[in-house]
Amino acid sequence: MMAAKPKIAVYKFSSCDGCQLALLNLEEELLTLAGRVEIAYFLEATRRVMPGPYDLALVEGAVTTPEEVRRIQEVREQAQVVVALGTCACAGGVQALRNFADADALAAQVYPHPEYLDYLAKATPMAEHIAVDYEVWGCPVNGAQVAQVLAALLLGKQPILPDYSVCLECKRRGNACVLVAEGALCLGPVTRAGCGAICPAYGRGCYGCFGPWPAGQPQAYLQAVRGLAAPDEVRRAFRHIAGNAPAFAQAAEEV
Repeated sequence: MMAAKPKIAVYKFSSCDGCQLALLNLEEELLTLAGRVEIAYFLEATRRVMPGPYDLALVEGAVTTPEEVRRIQEVREQAQVVVALGTCACAGGVQALRNFADADALAAQVYPHPEYLDYLAKATPMAEHIAVDYEVWGCPVNGAQVAQVLAALLLGKQPILPDYSVCLECKRRGNACVLVAEGALCLGPVTRAGCGAICPAYGRGCYGCFGPWPAGQPQAYLQAVRGLAAPDEVRRAFRHIAGNAPAFAQAAEEV
């Protein structure tokens, strides 16, 4: 059970800050929240820092350096509840694109003195280093969904997150199926809902930003899109934003 006025901390690891910005963009909801909690650590929003322990920690970004391994373990020690915020925190995100290549070779191509760098061979999600209590997927996260999760936790309730695919969101919006009608490669059938089917609503296939739908069947999907797109295109789609998630990583290998 959280304190009467819980202390909340928001942390950034290797990321673009997009999920923190989605939180800040809540504006009125965030102001209401600020009156009911102590925002103890949120460097994107305020310079004020209150010492831990914290009732709730929201953590954005992937773990990509030895220093970040140490930091995320400290976060876990200081926080009663830890929420992985966004696909980087849940699966490694776009940082994990380097997991499919040689990190040292990439560093040598980009930096004149790669020997000064201190990085891990792979970009990894929070759950590979600590126990994570809840995961909120998205690139970026859906701000309204984050607000719902925060409200549930503050009330001592279990957050309810969508347990269906993007296809259902397309049906609710009245979208024509871009996979069927346009022959466009779309990961909607195997991607968890939460985005509101934004890309298909504008005639683009789903990029899989919200990660694998737990009940999805990537192998059946691969059979369905066989001949629709070149194997390399299908592999790149699975390895894009949530490519380090086990279900998508395995599907990419099986293309």
